Amino acid sequence: MSADLPLEEPARRLSGPAGARDSDAWDRSFLPWDVYFAVVWTATLIFTLATPSSGWPVRLVAAALFVLLAPWYVWVGRAELMARAGAERYPVRYVAGSVLLFLAPAILVGETRIAAFALVPQCFMLLRMRLALIAVAVINIAPVVGWAVLWRPDAQTVFFQSLFALVSLAFSAVLGSWIIQIIDQSRERAALIAELEAGREEIARLSADRGALAERERMSREIHDTLAQGFTSVLMLLQAVDSELERDLPQARRHLELMADTARQNLAEARALVAGGAPADLDDNSLPDALRRLAARQDTAASVEVTGTARPLAPALEVVALRTCQEALANAAKHAGPGTTVAIALAYSDAALSVSVRDTGCGFDNSVPLGGYGLNGLRARAAEVGGCADVRSTPGRGTTVTVRLPLPDRSGT
Repeated sequence: MSADLPLEEPARRLSGPAGARDSDAWDRSFLPWDVYFAVVWTATLIFTLATPSSGWPVRLVAAALFVLLAPWYVWVGRAELMARAGAERYPVRYVAGSVLLFLAPAILVGETRIAAFALVPQCFMLLRMRLALIAVAVINIAPVVGWAVLWRPDAQTVFFQSLFALVSLAFSAVLGSWIIQIIDQSRERAALIAELEAGREEIARLSADRGALAERERMSREIHDTLAQGFTSVLMLLQAVDSELERDLPQARRHLELMADTARQNLAEARALVAGGAPADLDDNSLPDALRRLAARQDTAASVEVTGTARPLAPALEVVALRTCQEALANAAKHAGPGTTVAIALAYSDAALSVSVRDTGCGFDNSVPLGGYGLNGLRARAAEVGGCADVRSTPGRGTTVTVRLPLPDRSGT
């Protein structure tokens, strides 16, 4: 906050708003202010009793009146200074009481004015700027005026006392303004820190939510491409077995064997998902071997052709290639129709890995948007590793699913 504040701008309370309290030094410990008040109060009392300018009766009366300022501070003022907020009439009541308890002894014995060093900062801490300046003016000027009227000192003494009061008033106004600026800057920093912390918490929450959403999407794809496809295959094989038990027992037994193999594969995939490891087909197997095992489990005829030099790749790339084939084979089994053949082509090059799955089934109209999850998930998988997916189909002429995945430069440049 700038120094050219209007007088109506409130002087900040000693304690700040919720959330900023721990950011200010005085909020962490109020003890320094208690010690400061105690030192000033004690020094003032000693000077009041020890001054030779007044007789003992006057000094004792002034000291007795001044002593009352201590319990007033302890019981009322300290709570006001430490309060977070409250109606303004309460700090005004405390400051007014403090000024009244201060004026009487300060008029009787001039040395009592030392207590102003403890009262002036409190005025700026508790009151709006305009009220604080009024209170400070009364604290500095009223004792001199009352003292001069009561004791009728010589003109020179009145002049020097008045000059000292004016200098003290100017110093108090400057110091008070500086105190308010420091407190305001501290409040602004505390508010900024609170906003930054809130923003950081919000970012962390959004990041966690985004991470959880991404993990849910990943698990959805994994379950769709593995367990869901496996269960679908089991159901289709079960239907086939049910129709073959009476007329083609060898074929029914073959389908039962495929059902058992699919169930075992599903169990292995479920364990891999729980453990967070590689897909079961890729466990201790190369990608071409995993695709051959996948093709062998299909009820429809499926071939695998590998071109280029096969080599180990990043697990994420091999998983995308495997899941692409799983999704394409599952779609062919469900939609391509009977008698369909499927060909898997895996091509290695220096720059990319390409996997293509082509079936000879009934195909579909490629211009019609697809509402299923599988092909969209396939495209999302490819995009996550910087690749692309392409699905081409023509009614009556089959479907081709192609995924191209970029490979890192083997030269390291």
